[in-house]
Amino acid sequence: QRGAELAVLECQHQFHARRWNCSTLQGLQVFGKVATQGTRESAFIHAISAASIAFAVTRACSHGELHKCGCDCKIQGVSPEGEGRGWSGCSDNLPYGIAFSQAFVDSPERSRGVSSSRALMNLHNNEAGRKALLAHMKVECKCHGVSGSCEVRTCWKVMPPFRQVGNVLKEKFEGATEVYPKRVGSRELLLPKSSHFKPYTAHDLVYLLASPDFCDRDPRHGILGTSGRQCNQT
Repeated sequence: QRGAELAVLECQHQFHARRWNCSTLQGLQVFGKVATQGTRESAFIHAISAASIAFAVTRACSHGELHKCGCDCKIQGVSPEGEGRGWSGCSDNLPYGIAFSQAFVDSPERSRGVSSSRALMNLHNNEAGRKALLAHMKVECKCHGVSGSCEVRTCWKVMPPFRQVGNVLKEKFEGATEVYPKRVGSRELLLPKSSHFKPYTAHDLVYLLASPDFCDRDPRHGILGTSGRQCNQT
């Protein structure tokens, strides 16, 4: 629940000045039909949701709120750089949070079967969201010694602020790659729609369909339309 709330708040922050401002609907489909249409908005929703679930579960682990996890204790000993840096602090257990997110967020897509182009798109963007979190882990240290001499440092790894993850994924949204499905042998792949597009990486967002303009109300597709200001379609 915390992860879902975090995803909604971050999405609304990132898109508050856009024609689509991450409007949400109550009920099972939190983000409404926009989340299911294969557009770049859908790509962002999947990425930020997968990242937020991993973030919320990891934070709960570090705070001792869950029975099945705690700190990440695999990082132990003295760093190879010397300088008296010891890895014995309570590192955020992001591997657990990511594994939970993969099991929980990816399961609806896997139940569709990975031959579905929409499922392939969603799984890729889910993983890109988690990678944005993992790629921006940072090190924090505390000094130990006479008068704070820092002869010995205890260090641990922490997750970035979630706003930083949102900023990274918004940049990925702006540079998302339009793709199309192609069967290669027994596998279905998503390939860039144009040869002019850069090859996308595991960190990039991909989408299958161009976005609507979001200016005009279209209840059939879950588009509320722009109100209270002029909407310039160009």
